[in-house]
Amino acid sequence: MSSHSHNAAGASHGTFKSYLAGFILSIILTVIPFALVMEPSLASPVVVVSVLVIMAFAQVMVQLVYFLHMNTSSEQQWNNVALVFTVLIVGILIAGTAWIMWYLYGLTHVM
Repeated sequence: MSSHSHNAAGASHGTFKSYLAGFILSIILTVIPFALVMEPSLASPVVVVSVLVIMAFAQVMVQLVYFLHMNTSSEQQWNNVALVFTVLIVGILIAGTAWIMWYLYGLTHVM
């Protein structure tokens, strides 16, 4: 078995072309929201926040696919399960925090 094709766990590495594509996509996904934030007259606050959220999600996907080499292959099954679990826990934390803050906001405005 060639030492250049796979590491000890059998995971393949990306090519220079795939890393370059990921890098260029990351730059684009960073520059677009940066330009919107630096030039507030370009869009309304709702559009800016929407673009920020969409670009952040796209940035995470680019990082996972191009740099962490996550895909739907059977070798990646445990990595994908760990990712889904992490997203679930973070979602619960964010939703719970928002719920508590909303509840406390309501209490302060009732009195």
